[in-house]
Amino acid sequence: MELHSLEHQITPDETTAMERDGFFVVNDALAREQLADLTALVDRLSVEERTAKSVAVSNRVDLRDMVGRDPLLFELVDQPTTIAKVWGILGWNIAIYHTLYMEAPPEVPAGSPLGKLGWHRDTGQLNRDMDVRPQPRVSVKVAYFLSDCSEPGRANFWVIPGSHLQDRPEVPEDGTPPTGARPVMVPAGAAVIFDRRLWHSSSPNTSQITRKVLFYGYAYRWLKPRDDQTVEHLFDQCDPIRRQLLGHAATGNYGFTSPTDDDVPLRVWLRELVGEEAAG
Repeated sequence: MELHSLEHQITPDETTAMERDGFFVVNDALAREQLADLTALVDRLSVEERTAKSVAVSNRVDLRDMVGRDPLLFELVDQPTTIAKVWGILGWNIAIYHTLYMEAPPEVPAGSPLGKLGWHRDTGQLNRDMDVRPQPRVSVKVAYFLSDCSEPGRANFWVIPGSHLQDRPEVPEDGTPPTGARPVMVPAGAAVIFDRRLWHSSSPNTSQITRKVLFYGYAYRWLKPRDDQTVEHLFDQCDPIRRQLLGHAATGNYGFTSPTDDDVPLRVWLRELVGEEAAG
């Protein structure tokens, strides 16, 4: 864990936005060179996927299990500009449970109606099993935007602010967005950190650019990973905190529900550098 991640701890305004709206934006989450390198990488991975599966250039591409595909993606596990904000929301008992790259090329003519959006909450069956109101947060995602989505029509990420504390929103039959829904418009290099309970949707791409987004999901360590994560081969390249973030438990399965300091070195690190209050 890099020490300068402590310079990016969650701010009071970000905490307020997370609790009130269910998300907030981190501008310049990726450095310019990092953004360029990641963009070149996902472009290559996209071509490989489209070639291997005969996916048309006009169709969307979703790639899962991203961390182990390249060192650049591995580095994002504890990205200094975002990881401190994640532990500021969920605490120290966290690990990656889901990674995803989503690519949305131009697909419909400019000026086309928005159409019905696919409103949903993350984590699937968990939403049905935990029949309480409000549901627990359990996980958050960091969405790194590799393309400029600062204008409408670019397959923007739509949200209903505050819906993380509500039941399913009422969606008009004519497909118009629910009351309060809006696109989150951000430049390339920004990140959106959002609560898994937030009702959200992707949208059509009516622009001439391809929308490219990397999603890194963090959850409490006892939640089973959503992907078949290929990360064990990285453990010998990791410091102890990265191993934790990749899902390692030093004391075995018991260490997920009753962790020792060896299981959660992030807690030890926070205790030493931030204080007992941060380490819980």
